[in-house]
Amino acid sequence: MAKVSVNKHQPVYQMPTNPAAVRTKKYALPTKKYITLAMRYFFKSQIKWVLLPLALILINAVVSLTGLYPNIWIYITVVVGVVLYILFWLVQFAGITQLAQYKPMFEKFQYEIDNRQILMKLNQKEGSVMKWEQIQEGFKEKDGYVLVISRGQFIHLPFSIFNSEHELKVFERIMKQKEFLKS
Repeated sequence: MAKVSVNKHQPVYQMPTNPAAVRTKKYALPTKKYITLAMRYFFKSQIKWVLLPLALILINAVVSLTGLYPNIWIYITVVVGVVLYILFWLVQFAGITQLAQYKPMFEKFQYEIDNRQILMKLNQKEGSVMKWEQIQEGFKEKDGYVLVISRGQFIHLPFSIFNSEHELKVFERIMKQKEFLKS
């Protein structure tokens, strides 16, 4: 294995490249696209919590209609609480784009993808390896593929960075083999 360094403080060992790997053009994730992806994934993962504010509003509506304890403040409190919660996460994801430790997520990488790994290359000598086991979820969007590493960490691969239709199909087959896409 060749030693390839992403930065001077973090050595990364590069696996030998596979000649049959899917190679892409260089691509950097735009910060606005990142925030959109992060918020969309956040809403998708938090959908079960929508029931809590709805239950509070419903309970208060029943209590108010029975005349037991008429209260309109709960409606205001629930709405303000939900808006503040969404704004909190929006600020968190927007802040990630400004932090130095997350800058590598927004650099231009050329990807080499095969069944073993995803090789992310800054240039011919620098890059890092990501094993498929590190990917939690993958899905196809209207403009490309998204690989979820953790909450707030994504690899976005738009269709336009693939060099040919054949490489796009090979990548999709790999995604199906790894059970990120349904057959």
